Amino acid sequence: KNHQARKLNTFHHTLISQQRHSHRMSLFVIALDVDQAFFLTQVKIPSAYWSYLCSTNKDKEIFKQVNTTIMANWNLDANHSEVSFKVKHLMINNVKGQFKSFNVSLQSESDDFKSSNISFTADVASIDTSNEQRDQHLKSADFFDAEKYPQIKFKSTQYNGKELVGDLTIRDVTKSVKLEVDFGGIAKDPWGNTKAGFTITGKINRKDWGLNWNAALETGGVLVSEEVSITAEIQLVKQA
Repeated sequence: KNHQARKLNTFHHTLISQQRHSHRMSLFVIALDVDQAFFLTQVKIPSAYWSYLCSTNKDKEIFKQVNTTIMANWNLDANHSEVSFKVKHLMINNVKGQFKSFNVSLQSESDDFKSSNISFTADVASIDTSNEQRDQHLKSADFFDAEKYPQIKFKSTQYNGKELVGDLTIRDVTKSVKLEVDFGGIAKDPWGNTKAGFTITGKINRKDWGLNWNAALETGGVLVSEEVSITAEIQLVKQA
């Protein structure tokens, strides 16, 4: 490594990076001297553009290959998005609820979003089932324990255009989940903003995350189903 460092010092590299619009760029550089290749590195630059200055010695081939990838940022359009859930009550019908406060961010290299990094958070205190007493029970230690665990979190690990896989964290318990995605497409609104729409659906067992409370019924079965159906209507806006 010291030998490579000494050689590298003979090349007067200057790499200038600058933050702009939260874009990220990966720069791959192969630097060669006259006799042999000795340096290969990857530098991640949080910038939509880059520049460099190198040795003026024209006998040396400094940069052999440069490959850049720009990551675009997409943020939540909260006015056109919602995250809801439903469970069976008394085993005979569904009761629905939603989270009023949540956020989604996405970074992607392309408009098919298959190489995306997706993050989601929901504030447990914003849960709303149209019944204050029930909402308070859901926020209690019997269920989400909002005071101790104020957020639900999701971080994607894979997306192939139809199925989204990621780590879902509830009450500090993290488990992998698979969700179905219907990508509605990309459009521009009347104000020139580029929007993307997604419908995301899935089912989880709440007991896997420690939401164990229930009550047995005299007729058999339980008061609240263990299975929870999730639906998210998400609209994102591309950052300029």
